[in-house]
Amino acid sequence: MTTGRKPAETTALSAGDLIARARDLAPDLRSREDAAEQARRVPDETIAALRAAGLFRAFQPRRYGGYELDPGLLLDTGIELARGCGSSAWVGNLAMVHQWMIAGFPAAAQDDIWGADPDAVAFGTYAASAPAIPDGDGYRISGAWPFASGCDHGQWALLGARFEGAGAKPVPGLVLVPRDEYQIEDDWHAVGLAATGSKRIVCDNVRVPEHRHVLFPDLAAGRGPGREANTASIYAIPLLAVLPVTICAPALGILSRAIDDFTEATGQRETRGAVAGGGHRMAGFAAVQARLAEACAALDAATLLLRRDLAETSALAAGGQAVSVPVRLRNRLSHGYAVKLAVEAINGLYGVSGGAGLYRTEPLQRAWRDINAISHHIGLNWDAISTMYGQHRLGLEPQGQY
Repeated sequence: MTTGRKPAETTALSAGDLIARARDLAPDLRSREDAAEQARRVPDETIAALRAAGLFRAFQPRRYGGYELDPGLLLDTGIELARGCGSSAWVGNLAMVHQWMIAGFPAAAQDDIWGADPDAVAFGTYAASAPAIPDGDGYRISGAWPFASGCDHGQWALLGARFEGAGAKPVPGLVLVPRDEYQIEDDWHAVGLAATGSKRIVCDNVRVPEHRHVLFPDLAAGRGPGREANTASIYAIPLLAVLPVTICAPALGILSRAIDDFTEATGQRETRGAVAGGGHRMAGFAAVQARLAEACAALDAATLLLRRDLAETSALAAGGQAVSVPVRLRNRLSHGYAVKLAVEAINGLYGVSGGAGLYRTEPLQRAWRDINAISHHIGLNWDAISTMYGQHRLGLEPQGQY
């Protein structure tokens, strides 16, 4: 087992420290929000600020200077950062969770990444878009991986691939590829999450050593080969108990800020005429009051669902107990439902925002675009998740990822 090389600064921070730092960063992220959207990528200074705050060390193994904190932290950091900039929260949370995922790879892969540079981070996409062709003691991959959020800022790519299995059906997995062995194609022109820089990564006959791959079923069950070196209970938590929360949390943070922005703006607005007549306070309309109340309730309900699931799953792992299939499916149901609640809430607020909501200068329209964009992620698709859970409850084989 390797020991890794610790960076110069190894003072461990607590979850509370990191949540406070994320909260303190939010105003600066908000000040760069327009520029980030125009650039279609998170600014370099934002990534530098997230790194300096220690966020990228949250789930990194201690032997590389990490803190090995509970991954439930992603809910709080995502909410706090998204109150400043939803796209920055999306990318920042992905950088954090990828450190946790890399800890599931063999120890030699971790040394490749963090041995020389403990500050290195990875971005990528998990769809098994290409076959991993056996090549001696490794594999070769070629293909294109779209939606690689934050990839401009990564020293490594984390990419999905298909591996030969014992049966006829290939097994999905992940590989790690260094920055000088892949290209980035700028195809990210999106209506929502526009600043995430979710571009396309392209590999052309790239060789991947054996130790830089891991199979998805092993991570999904919390038994990645990295467990041999990383014995903390956080690395026994199933992948899909945590990974979707990474991208649910920004939706809740965006909604939280939208509620505050809507409340402040609506309290000062009056109708200008037309069918409603002029000079009426917007705050006096029952529909406005009801949509605001529904949004507040949705935010509370979604946050409580996710917080409960994270706490219960972490407790099982800490107690050395397996996280059962019913619990894993319950967690996935909560992920989808939390984002469904956020979509309904923001659509309700936007629906009573009037003509002012059409202006790009209004924060509410970006919140509306970004939350709806988050709901389009396949990992949060309500139809896919709800039918998968319904299949389970009806005694059928669940079709999907859990």
